[in-house]
Amino acid sequence: MLTRRDFVMFSAAGMISKVDGVMLGAQSYSFRDRSLDEAIKGYQDVGLTWVELYSGHLEPKGATREQLRDWRKKTPLTFFKEVRGKLKSAGLKLYALNYSFREDFDDEEIARGFDIAKALGVKYITASSNVSTAKRIDPFARKAGIYVGMHNHSRIVANEFATPDDFSKAMAGMSKYIIINLDIGHFFAAGFDPVAFLDQHHAQICTIHIKDRKKNQGENMPFGQGDTPIKEVLQLLKTKRYPIPAMIEYEYKGADTVAEVRKCFEFCKQALA
Repeated sequence: MLTRRDFVMFSAAGMISKVDGVMLGAQSYSFRDRSLDEAIKGYQDVGLTWVELYSGHLEPKGATREQLRDWRKKTPLTFFKEVRGKLKSAGLKLYALNYSFREDFDDEEIARGFDIAKALGVKYITASSNVSTAKRIDPFARKAGIYVGMHNHSRIVANEFATPDDFSKAMAGMSKYIIINLDIGHFFAAGFDPVAFLDQHHAQICTIHIKDRKKNQGENMPFGQGDTPIKEVLQLLKTKRYPIPAMIEYEYKGADTVAEVRKCFEFCKQALA
């Protein structure tokens, strides 16, 4: 979903961590065991540029549902503008905000997600949302001119994103602003082919989450030890020149977070060799 113009602009500014033309970054959830400042240092230490910002790096820890709702509505937008400046000063490119709209969001809380995204300066929100919620999100997305990529998990249950049909149902009759955030590990573990899906639907995918899982709802694994076709996905991005950032999402059990994310990054670089 990144336009060619954006790609050229960011490349010229020296703002892209890429291997053979493939943009590699990380969902900041990968650094969930540390603060935002520590996560930023983790990106720098690993050598990754692209950031999909996990809302947990912004929101108060241990808040109740109502406290969190209140925080989202009342936190000054200057707070998010300061976060944007902090990331930029660190040499990182903030690509998307992860803000997961759910059925229990009221309209003000939905609208606030787009206000936050604008303050952060991003054109994309990724959301672990409900299928039925897409129709509520769409008017706000159209008004803001911000795309919302629906994120999939592997559990195939009613009103959650997991299957190709779930994406189709959510996008049917919606504007161009309701799109896809494809998690290839979850998609594969649920029994579907992320390579074929990416090739067919690349124009509607704003970002990809890279993780390795065993097939048949198998567990998260260190990159290269699962069954997910990570190499084939990255090679498709490379050969077809799809301008879609591939975001590492470190979820398996490891030791030091930064060391593990670095291993994931090295695996991706080798996969593109």
